[in-house]
Amino acid sequence: MDSNNNKKTAKKEKKNSVTNMLGRALRGRLISIDFFSRNWITVALLVLMFVWYITNKYECQTSMETIQKLEKQLEIVKTERVREQSRYMSRIRESAMHELVRRNHLDLEVQDTPPFKIQYNCN
Repeated sequence: MDSNNNKKTAKKEKKNSVTNMLGRALRGRLISIDFFSRNWITVALLVLMFVWYITNKYECQTSMETIQKLEKQLEIVKTERVREQSRYMSRIRESAMHELVRRNHLDLEVQDTPPFKIQYNCN
């Protein structure tokens, strides 16, 4: 019987210690002032590390957003550059051909209407 009583008292003590710790935590007395006075350097370093981590994470996220915006702008500028380059090249080729025709006195002119195809049916 003594072993049963010992087990019951051990369970009650364990339950009381858990409820006691929970009550201390709710009242804000889980960590005492003595703990902070003995370990103030460690606590200060931990707080500084958390602040540094949060700052780094925020800067990383803002930098990634900036990079995405700049990549979108770069794509737009690249497509505009290709479009302008093709317009420029077509104008250069056309003006170069006009100059060659004029220099060689071929008397050719640019047509206003596009050419059309003549289809022949043998039926």
